[in-house]
Amino acid sequence: MSDSPSLGLSYDAIIIGAGISGLYQLHRLRGLGLSVLVLEAGSGVGGTWYWNRYPGARFDSESYSYGYSFSPELLADWNWSEHFAPQPETLRYLNHVADRFALRRDIRFHSRVTAAQYQPDGSWCVTLEDGTAYRGRILITAIGPLSAPTMPRIDGIADFQGEAFHTARWPHQPVGFEGKRVAVIGTGSTGIQTTQEVAKTAAQLTVFQRRPNWCVPLHNAPIGAAEMAAIKTRYPAIFERCRETFACFLHTPDPRSVFEVSAEEREAFFETLYAHRGFGLWQGNFRDVLTDRAANALLSEFVARKIRQRVRDPAVAELLIPKDHGFGTRRVPLETRYYEVYNQPNVTLVDISAAPIERITATGLCTASAAYDFDMIIYATGFDAITGSFDRIDIRGAGGQRLRDAWADGPQTFMGVQVAGFPNMFMLMGPHTALGNIPRSIEYNVDWVTDLLAHMRARGHTHADATPEAVASWTAHVKAVGAGLLSNEISSWFTGVNSNVDGKQTRIIARYSGSAPAYRAWCDDVAAGGYQEISLR
Repeated sequence: MSDSPSLGLSYDAIIIGAGISGLYQLHRLRGLGLSVLVLEAGSGVGGTWYWNRYPGARFDSESYSYGYSFSPELLADWNWSEHFAPQPETLRYLNHVADRFALRRDIRFHSRVTAAQYQPDGSWCVTLEDGTAYRGRILITAIGPLSAPTMPRIDGIADFQGEAFHTARWPHQPVGFEGKRVAVIGTGSTGIQTTQEVAKTAAQLTVFQRRPNWCVPLHNAPIGAAEMAAIKTRYPAIFERCRETFACFLHTPDPRSVFEVSAEEREAFFETLYAHRGFGLWQGNFRDVLTDRAANALLSEFVARKIRQRVRDPAVAELLIPKDHGFGTRRVPLETRYYEVYNQPNVTLVDISAAPIERITATGLCTASAAYDFDMIIYATGFDAITGSFDRIDIRGAGGQRLRDAWADGPQTFMGVQVAGFPNMFMLMGPHTALGNIPRSIEYNVDWVTDLLAHMRARGHTHADATPEAVASWTAHVKAVGAGLLSNEISSWFTGVNSNVDGKQTRIIARYSGSAPAYRAWCDDVAAGGYQEISLR
């Protein structure tokens, strides 16, 4: 950051990011009559759907539950083509939103933010990587929980002479796999979706897996004109259903325990959920499968049997069955014939927990036991989740305190929206918020921030800073709610762990683990009480 940055125009609010959060927040702040600038690193809108163009990328939430709900006109004029929309369609949708509400005029593209510092005069100075700086009274981060991609810690990555891509930085131009020897490193959600597509045309596909994930069928299908018309009549009920459920999906836990039914009833229920679209097996199962180890073991064994049935080679099937965590304790990838891919003669699975990758070479890679030659390497190695996108910006609050220092022992927030000592900075989908079906949570998050800003303006307030007491209380609540959940007892992006990032090897409570209705109730109570937990002046 330069000592004397070239200051741009002043704004009431500066938003970082033009994804789903940033676009809707811009729309709402315009409604308050505020002058707003959105700074976006990419060349277009879309956030995660702009950056993640890898083959097979698509929703894992039902399309009609994922889009914005704030505009009846928008709902009426957009038609989804599939129950789970592919990335190109989703990006078209978000561009349609930007055009319909004329949002681009307040967005500056090719503008990667490197620093944001609170100033003594009460403004925020936001600096780009080219040294350009802008001042705004309000800073809103719309940078997403999964937007900071990570490369693996493998020597020689720069030495490879073939094509190489990270799934989250996929080229805008088409990439072909026909006749090529392709490596996919990673078997999380992006690796699974990529593998399904690359296997269709690659001459040889080798998948390098460190740890398998539990996956269940997506059961995607086209949406015809008549079905889409019927869906439009049900939009109020669809969004109300999302508001009622634990994680804003269309699925909600069954009130029964695994142990309240017979083995035959349990198996039949599992089979029904396995055959349904989306997250039913994960989010619509018996109430205790994610909290009781014995209950979870029954479900895990059911899914393991399914994998063994679908993969012909018993040894490969066993490699694809997780042994270090139970079903649903990490986010569950949804797949379309993923396991059947390993029955193809052009696909090989390599277990790098037994023989780690030692280095990338000019022609491929070497593991501890073999050398491989490839034409293309695809890194499906994920993200520095939840806090990573904040760590990549030098954010400093009052007195110059660095946000990454304030969060050295894990995030400390008030409702995932504010941090004490960082006045007028508001986080959308920050740490300690309810994740789940993210657009449903985004709209609530944005509306809550907008209502607070309207409250401030009506009373002549220009300064909002969460009190240390409020932050301590909320952070303690988040930790208490997370106790007893099996997902918080293992290492995953849910718990802030990333072996490829320094200092991210210790589990933390990085997200709100309670229900979305409970989260909204807490936030609503704060608003109804006049925001007493926030210092307003």
